[in-house]
Amino acid sequence: MAGFGPLDLIAIAFFAAAWVGYLLAVEVGPHARRSLNALMNERRERWIMESVRRENRIIDTQVMNGLQNGTAFFASTSLIAIGGSLTLLQSADRVVQIFADLPFATQTTRTAWEIKVIGLAVIFAYAFFKFGWAYRLFNYCAILIGAIPSHTEADRPETIAAAREAVAMNVAAGLHFNRGQRAFFFALAYLGWFISPWLFLIATAAVLTVMWRRQFASDSAAAVGAGSKAA
Repeated sequence: MAGFGPLDLIAIAFFAAAWVGYLLAVEVGPHARRSLNALMNERRERWIMESVRRENRIIDTQVMNGLQNGTAFFASTSLIAIGGSLTLLQSADRVVQIFADLPFATQTTRTAWEIKVIGLAVIFAYAFFKFGWAYRLFNYCAILIGAIPSHTEADRPETIAAAREAVAMNVAAGLHFNRGQRAFFFALAYLGWFISPWLFLIATAAVLTVMWRRQFASDSAAAVGAGSKAA
């Protein structure tokens, strides 16, 4: 089928299953509450609820600027990656010949190469939409934080409700940012497909293992978890 063998289909199916399975494990699975993302969401809530009682909220503005700048960087990087991926389509014949001369590369056709490149561009496009939406949500969050009443009214129900709105918006922005970064990580695994389906399988498993470890068994997850236990 268009230059793809059974192993290619197995590899792309494993790639899709790994992506969806990881998303479910980190966001909705029974152990999702132990993930680094979930622990940091608790810190997002603590940060914004603490800002309610601060007279000077410059530090909160600086934190939001950092979140927005980081998101903008990844969004612009996604656009560059999309352009680079589409550029590969213009040199398909030459690249196919180069890969045919490589000792460890799998023979491919022009059609197969173009499908792989389009798939890579789709992954980066998905990442761009996630980063772009996250950036907008962080903007909304900055507005909501600015709308929180003065610290002199910290105990009023309206103030607490305004802070809760900002927390929910910040968590939503973080969710989309994390999904955009996840697409970048899986794009690294996807690059293995250009060499061979075997490398694609190995790279996908390696990326999945690294991301899982960072969420559940890394030093950073242990550090935040220790803070939760102390609290």
